[in-house]
Amino acid sequence: MNQAALYHFTYVDGMGVLLLWVGWFVIGRLVEHPPKGRPSVSVIMRDFRRDWMRQLVTRSPRIFDANVIDNLRQATSFYVSATMIAIGGGLALLGKGEQLSNLARDFTAQPTPEVVWDVKILVTLLFVTDAFLRFVWAHRLFGYCAILMAAVPNDPEDPEAFPRADQAAEVNIHAAKNFNAALRSVYFALACLPWLIGPLPLLVAATATVYVLWRREFASLSRQAMLVRVRTQ
Repeated sequence: MNQAALYHFTYVDGMGVLLLWVGWFVIGRLVEHPPKGRPSVSVIMRDFRRDWMRQLVTRSPRIFDANVIDNLRQATSFYVSATMIAIGGGLALLGKGEQLSNLARDFTAQPTPEVVWDVKILVTLLFVTDAFLRFVWAHRLFGYCAILMAAVPNDPEDPEAFPRADQAAEVNIHAAKNFNAALRSVYFALACLPWLIGPLPLLVAATATVYVLWRREFASLSRQAMLVRVRTQ
């Protein structure tokens, strides 16, 4: 990037990008390691996943469980394909700054160098690429989980039944952890797109994304419904 292009990025741009990355990191840590006494939805779901695998031991036939894990793999596979297409589309936009300038003409007060557009697209692609890699790994882990589930004995008296069920549960939890992290990256990739209009829209989008993710994990109605079940144990 030449020095002249750097002058097209303002302190507001820097604040927006900083908020984007810090928000992505902090909300991820907060979701996976919430404060004591206020678990996130992702943490609450870990107990449900462990209970699911323990119920698997005595369930016969296991068609329901097979359908659930298959649906999880299909959903993950869809996102793998979607993010791969998004990466291809983003790469195709690199070097097309003139066309993007024409599209954004009504929103920008002055012409923008092509390299500036490329930087904005690359930041978006970083989030999309992170999502793609995590979705791929989550898909593979759900596949491992399906095999572990098939290895769980149906007889609860079998000494290997519950230990294997616990193994399947932990792999399932790790798969869900990667899936959720990938979804967060998709959210922040979408938050990058308003940057094509300007730095202020980026600030607003980054702030809104952090708030939406926090609310869904810590203040949603679905979380309250899950906590009712947890508190009655």
